[in-house]
Amino acid sequence: MKHPVDAHVGKRIRHRRWMVGMTQQQLADKVGIKFQQIQKYETGMNRVSASRLWDISETLGVTISFFFEGLSGEGAATVAPAADILADKEALELVRSYYSIPEAQRRRLFDLARVLSDAA
Repeated sequence: MKHPVDAHVGKRIRHRRWMVGMTQQQLADKVGIKFQQIQKYETGMNRVSASRLWDISETLGVTISFFFEGLSGEGAATVAPAADILADKEALELVRSYYSIPEAQRRRLFDLARVLSDAA
């Protein structure tokens, strides 16, 4: 049975890997494991060891704490509802596209989105 924290960490690995445009095979090659192991990590079927999580965080350019963001509750056994957005492909694609826009234009787009959401 999957532990909720393992599933959450796996989702965060998949999210970050996708955001940087890396395949499971590429991540596996850089970390020194087979891509099937990455699949198991991302689904939460296998627990990620501390040293492996360190290697993954280095490869994906984030701190280890990134993988635990969005956890709440005693013992961190429950996942905050906002973390579910990571499962939405459209939302991930939107964020990825957003960060590919030059910073000045991205800021203007952000301001526009804020005005539109306030008007809704």
